[in-house]
Amino acid sequence: MIEIAPSVLAADMLHLEHDVRRIMDAGADMLHVDIMDAHFVPNLSFGPDITAALRRGFPQVHLDVHLMMTHPEDYLDAFAKAGANAITVHEEIGDKVVPALRRIRCMGLMAGISVKPGTPAERLRPLLPLCDLVLIMTVEPGFGGQKMMPEALDKAIALRAAGFEGVISADGGITPDNAAQAVSRGVNRLVMGTAVFRAADPGEAIRRARAASQA
Repeated sequence: MIEIAPSVLAADMLHLEHDVRRIMDAGADMLHVDIMDAHFVPNLSFGPDITAALRRGFPQVHLDVHLMMTHPEDYLDAFAKAGANAITVHEEIGDKVVPALRRIRCMGLMAGISVKPGTPAERLRPLLPLCDLVLIMTVEPGFGGQKMMPEALDKAIALRAAGFEGVISADGGITPDNAAQAVSRGVNRLVMGTAVFRAADPGEAIRRARAASQA
């Protein structure tokens, strides 16, 4: 089954609880929480406090936290305490990746690895035994509302060919109109921001995206 993970980055921060409740009632499977440090990516978003507020307001919802940070290792404990169910770090941070993934699993959380569009899938292979999920960025990370780069989705094909059976998530410019491109390559989780939070009918957007598995 295809999972739909709306990105809180696209919500109206002035009406966050209302927006999140609206999309959860519309059929979303979980929440994707993008954390940006204004260093690894040229934007600044949330911290552990927003994650903790989401956990308090929605205690049963799976929180999929994506750390777009140069030094995520300094914040793993804070996000775990805030209520994250999964924490994803970036391959591009180098030698800090393996200890971070091990630490995430030691805390009993799902461990994820993410790659920017220009990072080849081959660099993920040695990390796969430490990962429960792989997050493929289909735009340059940092800002919402960008157009999907379909060629980045070919990494999912390579990962499935390498025997990875965990979650493969695609994030960046995913809409109901292009979801089938991701699913056909082996993606089974769709991170959607603007396409869900800004939709006139979020339920219809989610149903159309989920139907991509049958396209």
